[in-house]
Amino acid sequence: MSRQMGDSHRRFLQTMMSNGVISSSQASALHRHCCETHGAHYSQEKVEDFISVINAQLQPLFMHIRKGMSEEDGLDYFALVNMAKTDITKMSSDYADNELELFRKTMDLIVDSENGTASSTDILNCADSLQTKKLKKKETEHVLNKFVQDKWLNEIEGEYTLSTRCIIEMEQHMRTIYPDLIKRCFVCHNIAIQGQICENAVCGIKIHLPCVARYFKGRTDPHCPSCNDFWTHEIPEVQQYSSQTLQSQSSCAKENTAGPSTSSTLATRRSRRS
Repeated sequence: MSRQMGDSHRRFLQTMMSNGVISSSQASALHRHCCETHGAHYSQEKVEDFISVINAQLQPLFMHIRKGMSEEDGLDYFALVNMAKTDITKMSSDYADNELELFRKTMDLIVDSENGTASSTDILNCADSLQTKKLKKKETEHVLNKFVQDKWLNEIEGEYTLSTRCIIEMEQHMRTIYPDLIKRCFVCHNIAIQGQICENAVCGIKIHLPCVARYFKGRTDPHCPSCNDFWTHEIPEVQQYSSQTLQSQSSCAKENTAGPSTSSTLATRRSRRS
């Protein structure tokens, strides 16, 4: 028999609905905050059990809080995903048809690239040849900013990558659309868009940059973990990431507690994104 959601679970879910995706450290801090606020039992190592209670209630609504890894920093994240649809149409309520086409073309560029990125120049060129309705340069830049703000894309110095949220939500879609291009990281076994590829053509395994840094740490003579050929790429350093504070998320949860009921809010979200 599944446990019923309490106020602590509802507060956690409302924050997930507001943010879409949060890091594992944020999820742990939010879990503690919700339990302490509502006088619920708190156990530091039980955050995933806590989330599983929420997921059991979300199942009839075709939604799920799913865990995945960020290709940027190698950290775990949790994302609230729509299970009713696995392709880009799940974004249809938030974007016009030509904006969705631009996102598809951007994803094509990123997945088909060697390093898992697409330049703003290449994306702008795509916008000029959209079949639905062409976008001008300023319009394209505005749409790209919206994709970043909505956490579908990341952008650094004009280079765009698929965000953690996008990869978690769109993994099945990408496996279906790009069966010959999508690989799993040899180390962590998650889907790998950005990473380093073994230069042995017979091997060709792919490893995320954070996984490369951890796997080859301290090794002066790195060799491919699959074929044992010399690993020719530069080995990045293992980065130390400090835990992020949850002040904004906590205040958001407090504000949302007084809002509409979780079930009615989820029903609204599902109808909009279905």
